[in-house]
Amino acid sequence: MKWVAELSGRTFLITGANTGIGLATANDLAARGGRVYLACRSGQKGAAAVAQITVATGSDDVRFLPLDLADLASVRACARAFLALEEPLHVLINNAGIGGTPGRTKDGFELVFGVNHLGHFALTMGLLDCLTASRARVVNVASDAHYQAKGIDFDRLRRRTRGITGMHEYAVSKLCNVLFSQELARRCADSGLVSYALHPGVVASDIWRRVPGPVRPLVTRRMLSTEQGARTSLFCATAPTEALRSGAYYEDCAERAPSPVATRELGEQLWRHSEAWT
Repeated sequence: MKWVAELSGRTFLITGANTGIGLATANDLAARGGRVYLACRSGQKGAAAVAQITVATGSDDVRFLPLDLADLASVRACARAFLALEEPLHVLINNAGIGGTPGRTKDGFELVFGVNHLGHFALTMGLLDCLTASRARVVNVASDAHYQAKGIDFDRLRRRTRGITGMHEYAVSKLCNVLFSQELARRCADSGLVSYALHPGVVASDIWRRVPGPVRPLVTRRMLSTEQGARTSLFCATAPTEALRSGAYYEDCAERAPSPVATRELGEQLWRHSEAWT
């Protein structure tokens, strides 16, 4: 499935692209001629992914950037490293995510929120001038789990993950992805930058790797392949702009109404907190 036959001359940055949906997305974009930057935490795994994609696609235009979304200093360094290259960025795919992982980030935020939303917020803001200059797309990989969130307890985001599975925190973080995408679209409506959120499907990826063994099968019981899971990410990243609506939420390459909890008021509130925290 190819919406754009040739991506030569277009630059993509994908977080968490060393595994799962991110790796499948990067592989497809590289195979179609795009310049692809893999932003991920492990240098060893990042280098291995670059080598794997290079062999699979024949592309020599795949690069690694170090990025630890649980450390805002690392996020800022990643943005600076890309900006230092002095090249355009046409598509930022905020793909990386974790679930079922208790803890706090280096900066003291609930870990799943910190990685899934706040790190990506900081990265996007750090690259915003470059993105707007390219009239770029920001693609936020959310989840239909966001429908389970009843709202956001902003005080709770400063405390350690609660519970065994972390499903509540995961749902809230995915609601944040949807809200961020909507609010970014509103704020950048006159700049040419567009933003989309999406549900990739329930995918057999590494996102649940830290869920305790006995409950992992319950969390991951319905699975798609990573290639199937990358389908909507690729649609949002490469489909003609007239086929998409900025700020919208997508599933199976089609627009879907997000949770009614995803209001403009909550999006503005999340933006203010995220801006202050980063």
